[in-house]
Amino acid sequence: MTEPGGRARTTLAEAEALAWHALLAWRRGGSRTALAAARPAARGAAALFALYAPLIDMPPDRPFAVAHLAQSLDGRIATASGASRWLSGETDLLHTHRLRALVDAVVVGARTVLHDDPQLTVRHCPGAHPVRVVIDAERRLSPRHRVFRDGAAPTLLIAADDRARPGDRHGAAEILPLPRAASGFDPVALRRALAQRGLNRLLIEGGGITISHFVAARALDRLHLTIAPVLLGSGRPSLLLQEIAEPRLGLRPRIRRMALGEDVLFECIFDA
Repeated sequence: MTEPGGRARTTLAEAEALAWHALLAWRRGGSRTALAAARPAARGAAALFALYAPLIDMPPDRPFAVAHLAQSLDGRIATASGASRWLSGETDLLHTHRLRALVDAVVVGARTVLHDDPQLTVRHCPGAHPVRVVIDAERRLSPRHRVFRDGAAPTLLIAADDRARPGDRHGAAEILPLPRAASGFDPVALRRALAQRGLNRLLIEGGGITISHFVAARALDRLHLTIAPVLLGSGRPSLLLQEIAEPRLGLRPRIRRMALGEDVLFECIFDA
């Protein structure tokens, strides 16, 4: 398409592609000058910059954790049988893969691997695969799951230190022992251990119980909560936190709202 005067008009898809490549270059250590130069060509994708720039605009050695969870209007992340594909739409799926491309490591709990057998790689957008981190304190998962055998990206299995010996491996995954905690793992200790390996930017991708532990421990900087326009009526609840007596005692993060296709993303910003 052309604009008056014969200039080519940038389509939304082209603008988003330009914006995304600029964001990736910035993430890899590019300068703000290069990012600013890309903005005019990608002005049609301003929402993309608004959504992802805050996740990049920080010192690379500063620990940072964002969680992402999709739920129904009535607060369910899956049916009672555990089926969750596909609760949210394709735009939210693309958002998940973009988040993976912007972090050093993606973290999931054992139940997510057991029920979904995910790859946890970047496939729906350009970008590098993050390190995959699976929390399985008791080492109950089979090494036959894809994350432990496909070799697509480096993989760590987090196990309680009384369940692992030095040099142990789980399929192709390295085992990282951590002291046992009441919930099986300590989110703060996990973040510290990963940061010592240079894995500072984390995506906590699931499931609801794992993300709930991070929220309860005040170990999240941001939570991306995608609300899909569907009522399940029953099933597995989203976040599970300690009971409170009054609404005023609940967490009240700062909020940004953005449309993701038919879904709505609530970005919860937890102040330090």
